[in-house]
Amino acid sequence: MYICMCNAVTDHAIRRAAAEGVESFAELQARTGCSDCCGACESEARQCLREAVQAARPALTFLTFLPSPA
Repeated sequence: MYICMCNAVTDHAIRRAAAEGVESFAELQARTGCSDCCGACESEARQCLREAVQAARPALTFLTFLPSPA
């Protein structure tokens, strides 16, 4: 689903950015251009990012505790 119509940013793109380590709205804007035009999508984009970051954290925590390859 498109979140930012001005820059064609989808919820999938926001979730992917969060999975790649984006945690702040400023980082999301820099990477995707989301909400840097009219700003109508800002609240929905922030909510989507917040949920995506919450979902990505358990996976990232798990990866930090994996043993290094020998």
